[in-house]
Amino acid sequence: MLVRKQNLMKEIKNISRSRAQESSAAIERLYITMRHLFNRGFYKPMGVSGDTLREALLELRPEIYGSIAEEKVELNGLLYVIERLPVGIEECRYINLTSDEGYSKSHFKAIIPPKRKRNCYRIDEEQMNVEITRGRSDIYDILTHLTFIFIESHKIKDRVLIDDEGKISRDWQKLEQAALQPKKLSQIEKEKAISHAANVLGRTFAEVLSIYASFGSTEKPDRFLHVIYWLGKLAIEEVVDNNKRTITFSPILRERLGHHIHGEIWATNIKEVLNENNLLDRPIHVISANMHSVMNSIFAAHVHKGKLKDKSDFFVYEELSKQGAHDVRDKVESFALQHGMISLPDQSGTNIDVQIFDTAKIDWAKSSFPKANVSKEKPVIIVMDYAFGEQAYETIDELLKPFKKGANTLFLNVESVSIMGKAGILQGGKGDIMIPNAHINEGTADNYFFNNELTASMFAGNDIPVFAGPMVTVLGTSLQNKDLLKFFHESTWGAIGLEMEGSYYQKAIQSASKIRKSIHPDVKVRYAYYASDNPLETGSTLASGGLGTTGVKPTYLITIKILEQIFNVK
Repeated sequence: MLVRKQNLMKEIKNISRSRAQESSAAIERLYITMRHLFNRGFYKPMGVSGDTLREALLELRPEIYGSIAEEKVELNGLLYVIERLPVGIEECRYINLTSDEGYSKSHFKAIIPPKRKRNCYRIDEEQMNVEITRGRSDIYDILTHLTFIFIESHKIKDRVLIDDEGKISRDWQKLEQAALQPKKLSQIEKEKAISHAANVLGRTFAEVLSIYASFGSTEKPDRFLHVIYWLGKLAIEEVVDNNKRTITFSPILRERLGHHIHGEIWATNIKEVLNENNLLDRPIHVISANMHSVMNSIFAAHVHKGKLKDKSDFFVYEELSKQGAHDVRDKVESFALQHGMISLPDQSGTNIDVQIFDTAKIDWAKSSFPKANVSKEKPVIIVMDYAFGEQAYETIDELLKPFKKGANTLFLNVESVSIMGKAGILQGGKGDIMIPNAHINEGTADNYFFNNELTASMFAGNDIPVFAGPMVTVLGTSLQNKDLLKFFHESTWGAIGLEMEGSYYQKAIQSASKIRKSIHPDVKVRYAYYASDNPLETGSTLASGGLGTTGVKPTYLITIKILEQIFNVK
């Protein structure tokens, strides 16, 4: 009996390992294919040229895309993708990926997806242009999302198209009537439409009803029906009229990609502001974080001290994180701008805003760090918003280069680089903290070990589970599945989580400090992440929804620990 059980366990392990290997091979095929199609300049996602992408994605079956390999339409995955693509893209037969080619100076109005910063322009009824200014990771992200929604659109087509001559089902006819209704649907009309949509999607009435409102907005409360209708309509026309959807890559984008054009402009802007404010020769600490946690961690407690009586340490941060708390946040920002903060909204196309803090202008008695013990040289903190995938290398690599001022070359006195962000966790749950000691770069042999100035013990006693160990820098969070992630977690890699930028940051830091010698060879690094999801748990992927207030405490706890080290708070 024991031998049989041991053999069964070995068989299960072998199956799991085999699936992990298949998944790894599928990811490799996806990226090789996407690079090939990019170099080619165009392709038809549901035509012969898109076969390899579709087949690889269906073989991979990423967790975030849920039931992509089943007959029923995946609703949570569809919502996740739609929030990261421009409004109206479901209507477009032609999608053109471009560089920043001057559309901002035209009459075209920029469309920015709610969950992904990128400028998009609706050229006409059939064409959407999407600006790529954040590198290859942005292209991979868009192409996998588009491949997913096109696969889903053909599931809709298969359920409503009765024959190849274009005869359609009654459910589709009723759905079309509701989707094209210019006025907001009444409750009765909406529920009738949901009933027909449920049949079209292979879902229950309750499943469609529960997600319906998430697709909508104040202006378009019934957008769910609109999205489903247009996805199905274009898929039907691809079969009946052979009118295939097409994705193109502009010649300028193909020429510019990989040349750090936007990253160089971004970094130069920062250095020029440092130079104008006589900050270039001061000790510099770079922090990759959001645009509120450092500012709030330094100033919010003082600005809103009247609200803190008998409240928890993180009460003020929770208040600042609430929707509609604009006045509360504005007061902190106004105070910060008067006490050493310089705000640099992005104008380079990277979509990475920046804040610079001159600690010489901070009144420590009016901060959360009254025991700060900064050096006589008074350090400068550069806070940069989150980069996206490979963009992390482009931006940090350019930032750490010397600044050329006339005939002079000025080296930046960078003392530390700190990275704080969200990541997927492979043990634990949302809101937990991860402290990496290495980044494993998925898909390559590049692995980066480093001495992290942050340790798990520093976060003890805060009622938040903390995990330490290697983390995987994945080629795309939307491409991960359980088999591959289990392999990274349960094998000798012992990975605790996954993210998209860590190894790119470390590659740039090591290049600058060890090879180019443009910054100090012993520059300190700090990495800490809080968990946005656990892709190994059903219902806990990124598609299951955001963190809400769960992310407030770990965000500020990590930020405060980073600042305590910079400010030498014992």
